[in-house]
Amino acid sequence: MPSKDLSNHRRNYVKHELTEDKISPNPYEQFGWWFEDVTKSEMIEPNAMVLATASKSGSPSARMVLLKSFDENGYMFYTNYHSRKGKDISENNQGALLFYWDVLERQVRVEGTIEKIDVTLSEQYFSNRPYESRLSAIVSEQSEEIPSRQFLEDKFEEVRNAGVVQRPLHWGGYVLKANYFEFWQGRASRLHDRIVYVLENGAWKIKRLAP
Repeated sequence: MPSKDLSNHRRNYVKHELTEDKISPNPYEQFGWWFEDVTKSEMIEPNAMVLATASKSGSPSARMVLLKSFDENGYMFYTNYHSRKGKDISENNQGALLFYWDVLERQVRVEGTIEKIDVTLSEQYFSNRPYESRLSAIVSEQSEEIPSRQFLEDKFEEVRNAGVVQRPLHWGGYVLKANYFEFWQGRASRLHDRIVYVLENGAWKIKRLAP
């Protein structure tokens, strides 16, 4: 395959700015402001985020997942506990999230520790999922090798015909409890704004980083 030169593939960022006099002292509140902005935009899934994890040996992996709720207790998402990310978290509970909102020329990085949420919350969320999404959670042994697409579809129909739809014990929620935030605002001439919040002795310390 011939190489593809992308050196001239660029754009200039001019929509917004991020200054210390206009940010919240609380990163969760700042995130809420930005999330409200992006939900008013035409972005299809503003709650889509990259979740990065690492195994016990330090081997990294990343994938897109959907944020389902957030507050000062952390950022919540749901998955199969036996998946690769679930296995990573069981070995190494350090994780990172990345939100990229191109329509606003913004990104947010969140780092911290990940833990399982209370089982009652997982039960509540599972029961409110669309019926076929619940079936998929039962059918899919996420990250495991399967022989074919047909195998998966046949198993789906088998579970549907059985009529029993209960949350699998290996499926539920996690919450990432943050100790680091970075808010990135694209600016002209690549002089981007980067404001970070670092949790030190129970308080958030704000710093500006060079782009």
